[in-house]
Amino acid sequence: MIGKISGILTEIDDNLGLIETKGGLTYQVYLTPDLLRECQPNSQVNIYTHLQVKEDRWQLYGFKTKKEKKFFYLLTTVSGVGPKIAFAIISFLKSDGLIKAIHENNFSLLAQVPGLGKKTAMKIILELSQKIDKKTRLNPVFLSKDNQTVVDVLKSLGFKEHQAITVVNQLPTSLSVEDKVKKALTKIKG
Repeated sequence: MIGKISGILTEIDDNLGLIETKGGLTYQVYLTPDLLRECQPNSQVNIYTHLQVKEDRWQLYGFKTKKEKKFFYLLTTVSGVGPKIAFAIISFLKSDGLIKAIHENNFSLLAQVPGLGKKTAMKIILELSQKIDKKTRLNPVFLSKDNQTVVDVLKSLGFKEHQAITVVNQLPTSLSVEDKVKKALTKIKG
């Protein structure tokens, strides 16, 4: 896996850059618009990368920050979203725009990304809203079947999903579903 490349950006062609390392290897990397604006040919670059291996080719995607790369990986966990679409979303919205779209349930903002339809945008918001907390740290959510039932009950009562998940994760696992709902309601209201 190629996780980061440091070298000289020798050429730029559209959104492809050629980066020559000290060892003499030159990598062809897809670059985000932010990287393209900041980097001039023959300048030193340090970029985070993702290597996609396919039967007929290998592709490197480059990111300015570790945060962008994390969101790229997170996007690729959504079924139907491959590296090309994930890279387009990061390039078009950046990680902050993606976070805003998810927190505001704004699928039409996501649907503005070239090559992304409304159904996929809705799917992204639905799936990623469970993995990103309000402080925007990546937060994988693993809920047992009982805890998911409790979260669903709390959501049906009008509570926000992230609030319900936070409270449910603080409850003892030995409680029944009914007791968890009662305790969760007490914690949220009091």
